[in-house]
Formats: sequence, structure tokens, C-alpha cells
Amino acid sequence: MIEVRPMQKRDIDAVFEIEKLSFRSPWSKLSLQSELKNEVAHYYVLTREGKVAAFLGMWLLYDEAHVTNVAVHPMHRRAGLGRLLMLYSMRAALRLGATAMTLEVRETNVAAQTMYRGLDFSKQGYRPRYYSDTGEGALLLWNNDIAETVEKNACSFIRFGLELEG
Repeated sequence: MIEVRPMQKRDIDAVFEIEKLSFRSPWSKLSLQSELKNEVAHYYVLTREGKVAAFLGMWLLYDEAHVTNVAVHPMHRRAGLGRLLMLYSMRAALRLGATAMTLEVRETNVAAQTMYRGLDFSKQGYRPRYYSDTGEGALLLWNNDIAETVEKNACSFIRFGLELEG
């Protein structure tokens, strides 16, 4: 069974583990904990059979949602969970007043770029040497109409047995 819910303090260890497995420069446990107190931050975990399989964080600033981090545990990749979590966060952002969503992605992360393109993100800029661990640049991606993306992908929620409302 798959569930998506707001991240809680009890999820920090599992989220931190996914961070370490997914990123060269993972956020610290302290940083993740502080996001729970950040008024603009909204973090969600996706659980599979009761265990955290993925997470996503975003900041809501006015009518824009900025994805700060998203990761799927390596054992659960290529199953559509990252895409589902992105759609869930878009729906949550809409309910919180956002109309658009933005994020940065490594210029060499073709798999993530493909997923984002499939969710109507397009390149709106480039940040040279954005990632301090490698000096790699980041593509700045935007989806300027997340309502349209959520509407045309409603079947994704049904496929995974998630409620469309709530």
C-alpha cells in the first residue's frame, strides 16, 4: 500500500538515509529537522508498506512553489514514485495558493530531466557551477501552470490507489 503524508520528526532518520543514498552532498539531519519548523517549508514522505520510500520538500513563496529536494530510495526507483510525489506536491501547492513550480536539476541528470519534462517543466535558465561538490551547473526548470498538469495526470493518483481529494 502506498501513502503520501506530511513528513514528521519520526521520519527524519529514513529521509536522511535516502538523502545519503541519493546525493553527493546530502542535507544534514539538523537541516531536515529545521525544515519542520520553517514556515514556508512543506515536506512529504511517500511510504510503501509503511516504510518511507521517497520524500519531497518544497518552499511556498507567494504563488510559487520551489522544490528544494526530492529523492526516491534506490530500491524503489523506476516505479513511478518520484513522478507521483511530484504530482502530489503540485496538488498540495495548488491548495496552498501556488500556481507555478520551479526547481534546479543537475545538467547531467538526464533521468530526472526526462521526468520533469513529462510533468510540463521547461528550461527557463541556467545556474553555472551551482553544485559545489562537482562544480556542475544546474538547469532552472519551471512549470507555470501546475493546475493543468495535475488535472491531466489525475489517473496517476488512481493508479497508485491514492484519493483524489484529501
